[in-house]
Amino acid sequence: MTKPFYFTVALGLLSHLAFSQGASYEYADDAFRYSDFSQNGTARFRGIGGNHAALGGDASNLSGNPAGLAFYNRSELSISPMFTSANNQNTFLGSQINSSAGKVSIGQFGLILPGSSNGSRRWRRSAFGVSYSQNVNFFDYVDARGLNNNPNSSIAQTYINAANSAAYSEKELSDSFYPNSKQADFREAAAYGLYLINPTDLGNNGSGPPYTRYDATVQKDQRSTISRSGTNSQWTFSYAGNLDDKFYIGGSLALTHLRYSSEVAFLETPVNGKVFTNYGQTNRLDVKGSGINASLGFIYKIVPQFQVGGTIISPTISSANETFGQTLNAVAKDPKLVLTTNYVDVVDPSNDFNYTLQTPLRASGGATYFLGNGKIGFLTATAEYVNYQGMRVRTTAFTNQQDNTDFKNDVKRFVQDTYQNVFNVRGGAEIRAGILRVRAGVAYLPSAYKIDLDRVAKADRSKLILSAGLGVRNDRFFADLSGSYLTYKSGYSPFELPNSSDTPTVATNNRYTNLMLSMGVFF
Repeated sequence: MTKPFYFTVALGLLSHLAFSQGASYEYADDAFRYSDFSQNGTARFRGIGGNHAALGGDASNLSGNPAGLAFYNRSELSISPMFTSANNQNTFLGSQINSSAGKVSIGQFGLILPGSSNGSRRWRRSAFGVSYSQNVNFFDYVDARGLNNNPNSSIAQTYINAANSAAYSEKELSDSFYPNSKQADFREAAAYGLYLINPTDLGNNGSGPPYTRYDATVQKDQRSTISRSGTNSQWTFSYAGNLDDKFYIGGSLALTHLRYSSEVAFLETPVNGKVFTNYGQTNRLDVKGSGINASLGFIYKIVPQFQVGGTIISPTISSANETFGQTLNAVAKDPKLVLTTNYVDVVDPSNDFNYTLQTPLRASGGATYFLGNGKIGFLTATAEYVNYQGMRVRTTAFTNQQDNTDFKNDVKRFVQDTYQNVFNVRGGAEIRAGILRVRAGVAYLPSAYKIDLDRVAKADRSKLILSAGLGVRNDRFFADLSGSYLTYKSGYSPFELPNSSDTPTVATNNRYTNLMLSMGVFF
């Protein structure tokens, strides 16, 4: 993620954490990242592939199909700690590196309080529930490294191009660099202060562009790392009722919380270079937001062995604040090159940006068939529609209302040009033997991309989730363990140059493993 849109437009720059499509695209990409739900809920529902549409009696119903709460006839308190690991295979400049990391968090917490039975009345029972759940865990780590033999393919060249394009004089660059505080007003001034932009003619008070760079023709050892953390989570309040033990209906209100952090570092080492040992750049992005959505769901028993269900979840409307930070660094090799500092922070008021985010509408439908009237187990399946083309980002940060409108329309255009609506499908099964439960599931989430991006084919971005689980439960207590494996492909460009052949890309086989333990008591 770059600096906010208005800073980028003002300077005519197209920086990005992946240095790809420009500012409007970045916010469209952010909207998708924060909306890209793969799996949530308790270990029981994760073990059967994340199916929520036509099953009840689980705390997952609060964030899935709230009608399922009406199946409860006793109170429940549950908590679900989980472990998430990222084991990615990264290919960059012909070299392959595996990166791995893990994190423990709380994936779900729930309290369900059913009402008393109404006996022979048609409205048999109602229930209220409150839960915390993670919709997205952003934890990730990518490490890619390779040798670049293209003399034009350098992150330093992006500084040269931007300075030449803006026609900065050396006085403008020098006056915007503050060596004592190790700060600069913009990226090109920071690069100039580190001699990553080669002064042209200091004896003539600096003649300005066109600028060049040192060690321009040598081979470069390049390394890019990405560290991400945070969650898109929600507190959900749900109410449901049961009509004739056949029709179950419920609704919920969710208060969402977005917390996202990323650090993208790029280090370039000239091989046998004469001027620099290395140089690079680190981008940091922190986003916090809060929002609200509502959902409505039903489950209907056609016959005791077979039931269907459906849910609609409104778009989440969130207010978000992002803080962007950028640091350039360099270590000199030539003793004649004396740097006043080895790093420079780019500091600008526009590094803080407020906006409103709208995530997609979601609708799902499914069916469950009970084996042996439920004594043996069940089979269940769900189809989920996700309206990714409905994602929107708006702002009132600009003093000129037309700029606010242009920002909204540009993001909308990038959303509609890049993303498509999808139908996700999930299937799962549970087999029962006394107090023991054995579960398995699968989910296929088609690619939401309409275009190939960063040399990754759009179809390769489809996601596959395989899951399994075990559980035990009696009249007072239950414990469920699930394991799921998620795989898909992604890519990004550490920097971008006008000639696409000069822009290197990192191709990643993303592989995530999630282990969750759900424990609960009935009372």
